[in-house]
Amino acid sequence: MIQSLLIANRGEIACRVIRTARAMGIRTIAVYSDADAKALHVRSADEAVHIGPSPARESYLVGEKIIAAARATGAEAIHPGYGFLSENAEFAQAVIDAGLIWVGPKPASITAMGLKDAAKARMIAAGVPVTPGYLGEDQSEARLQAEADAIGYPVLIKAVAGGGGKGMRRVEAAADFAEALASCRREAAASFGDDRVLIEKYILSPRHIEVQVFGDSHGNVVHLFERDCSLQRRHQKVIEEAPAPGMDEATREAVCGAAVRAAKAVDYEGAGTIEFIADASEGLRADRIWFMEMNTRLQVEHPVTEEITGVDLVEWQLRVASGEPLPKRQDELSINGWAMEARLYAEDPAKGFLPSIGGVYNLNFPDEVRVETGIEEDDEISPFYDPMVAKLVVHGEDRLSTIARLSRACGDVEMQPVRTNAWFLKRLLDEPTIRRGEVHTGFIADHAEALTLAPQPSNLVLQIAATSLADGKHLGWRHGAPSAEIVRELRGFRLNRAPECRYRLIVDGEPLTVDVTEDNYTLVSESWRRKHQLYGDDGIIAFEDGAMFKIALAEPRGGRDGPASDGAILAPMPGKVIAVDVAAGDTVTKGQKLLVLEAMKMEHALTAPFDGTVAELTVAVGSQVQVEALLVRVEKAE
Repeated sequence: MIQSLLIANRGEIACRVIRTARAMGIRTIAVYSDADAKALHVRSADEAVHIGPSPARESYLVGEKIIAAARATGAEAIHPGYGFLSENAEFAQAVIDAGLIWVGPKPASITAMGLKDAAKARMIAAGVPVTPGYLGEDQSEARLQAEADAIGYPVLIKAVAGGGGKGMRRVEAAADFAEALASCRREAAASFGDDRVLIEKYILSPRHIEVQVFGDSHGNVVHLFERDCSLQRRHQKVIEEAPAPGMDEATREAVCGAAVRAAKAVDYEGAGTIEFIADASEGLRADRIWFMEMNTRLQVEHPVTEEITGVDLVEWQLRVASGEPLPKRQDELSINGWAMEARLYAEDPAKGFLPSIGGVYNLNFPDEVRVETGIEEDDEISPFYDPMVAKLVVHGEDRLSTIARLSRACGDVEMQPVRTNAWFLKRLLDEPTIRRGEVHTGFIADHAEALTLAPQPSNLVLQIAATSLADGKHLGWRHGAPSAEIVRELRGFRLNRAPECRYRLIVDGEPLTVDVTEDNYTLVSESWRRKHQLYGDDGIIAFEDGAMFKIALAEPRGGRDGPASDGAILAPMPGKVIAVDVAAGDTVTKGQKLLVLEAMKMEHALTAPFDGTVAELTVAVGSQVQVEALLVRVEKAE
């Protein structure tokens, strides 16, 4: 058995690997960049090594530094986690050449599945069904157009070396093909250094079904059943579950059997995932589920498989890497209940999923659910890496009870001042269509307006906020229970001051009026007093259904409404200005794009808060800005 392990990753997956390794008696070594010097994975490991500046390309993506750290600390093996170098065959080979154990598949297996066209050809030879399409050597525009015409529209153009949703274009008609092809090739060349593409039939009612597979060095390969990852945003998974809703035993046997054949075709060792696309227009059917690609690593969503099988997949990885056979045979594995996972991000869905960064001064995760995270209270959300805060994982007897538990868990998340997508996750889980299992990969995009509409505090929240602020008590509290449950918990703590009180509030910068009457008074349980931070001199932080609200009194009684936004557009995070669409003196309308900021590996468009005139513009294309720097100021139209 491996005795010492270096984890070539950060955040939640590094903490996850450390937890299992420690339980197995294995010494753990973390690596960290400047930004992660005080991170949880660094504090959790037995030893930690600094490997460079904050940008990943100067630290976590530099294989030589990671191998040097392993040698310096006497590490016996390297676990890559997921992302970063986890599917880099050259790095895997360098680890092996350095005399270290690589906790992952053989480099040749990574290479075999790394290029989509070659992988599909290999799958066809292994008898694995693949999506109808073209993956030939002739990359001329004329040949690609002809193949797309023959397949029938809509089609999907995909970069051969693609991943993470990049280098993909959906084409609805022949007339749109040339432009989409050129765009896809440009992005593929910029992202992967390879502009080759393949063409696939676009599935109109697509489900993303994937199968967890595991192989060892003794020739054994098993599957640990399927997961459904159809709830996605921009090709990034949001909520995953296992098993897949609507999957009957015959279809499961066919799909999982195909996954095992796929793994055997590349002599696979370790944890891997075979991803399939399903045409679910007539339900899940074996003849309408096709191979897409293989992820030659542990997946972000692996906990849902662990929950339904009772298997620790990281433990299996370490045992297989140590040369042991798989701990269980196929006939010893079975599905127990249902599991779901929600990815909690530091972002604001109401503002185009703009990442939220900074210190986390208040953090409460829900009780009685599995939480996989890489942060604790008083940690920082860095602008340098993916903004995922945690994964909330629940297990239940059936799908509906599991969804209900996960919805409650998302509603109970409390984090500030950094904002999260918890309310968006809860809103998604509460959708009747989702509860019926009628999921598909385009659901979030199709319902984006309703799902991302900014949440508003309930009248009960506003009453408690108004009366507590007026009383000068500055209570921190949260609300999430039904009224009947609230009544049962009452302790007789009355906040209202007098009948017929009208309060003018400022809620997240916007004016709002709330009435508290003699017949509409509020009682608050002493147990609701929480330690949430105050902001300013006269405000409180309130949580409800996963959303955070900043509430202050404009005037205790009567008077004018509080001011609206002053029109100052501040940088939400450090970044680079890559586009400016207005000039000082321009007339703008609410929602109009003003400029684009590049940060956290993404582009963020900043828009006008209301109709008005650009009174001040402080940046130009190429400007590097810090968080909360003034970028534009808009004066409201009269």
